[in-house]
This record gives sequence, C-alpha cells and structure tokens, in this order.
Amino acid sequence: MNIPTNHQVITHHGVPVAVVVPYEEYAAAFASDAAQVAKELTVPHEVAARVLKEQVSPIRAWREHLELTQAEVAARMEVSQSAFAQMEAPEAKPRMNTLKKVAAALGIAPDQLRW
Repeated sequence: MNIPTNHQVITHHGVPVAVVVPYEEYAAAFASDAAQVAKELTVPHEVAARVLKEQVSPIRAWREHLELTQAEVAARMEVSQSAFAQMEAPEAKPRMNTLKKVAAALGIAPDQLRW
C-alpha cells in the first residue's frame, strides 16, 4: 500500500543522506523526547549563578530555586533536617548514592548536582 507523504529525500552522489519531514510529524515523534533530555541535562542560570558567584552548594542552590525548605527535602528523603543541612553545606562531599537520593527528592537528575 502506498501512502502519500510530504517527505523529501536528500541524496549525495545518488546515496540518500537525509530526509526532510513536516515539522508536525517531527514534533509528534521527537520533540517531547528532546525536551525531556534537555530538561535532564541542563542547569538553570539562577542555580549556576548562585553556585559560582555565591559559593553555595549545588544542592542548596537547587533547593532554593525550587522554593523548598530544608525540612521539606529532608522529609522527602526520610532524614532529619540537620542531616540534610550537612549534605548541602558548601564543604560537603556527598557520595553518589546520597546525590541520587537528594536528586530524587528535588525531582531532578543526579547529574544536575554533579558539576
């Protein structure tokens, strides 16, 4: 069965190298995935600026950016507020497992805390 399409095949020396598709088709197939990947791999300017200019930890900068208190994040992690305060101290060096738990409590990817 042949279904008409609006695809344009671009060739180079007779070999197909690319296909141009309508934007709506592209967006339906890939845009939501690209947006999710971008969200997971980026750090908002406000967070980066606080870490770089004010020397706060990435954990604290993210927490404050998300307008959460230490007590709220600690409750999500099922730890005490004072234990969480130690994790977000500028001199703290949390292990990867801890970063994963903090990231989950903040709703971000662990890599967004490691830079």
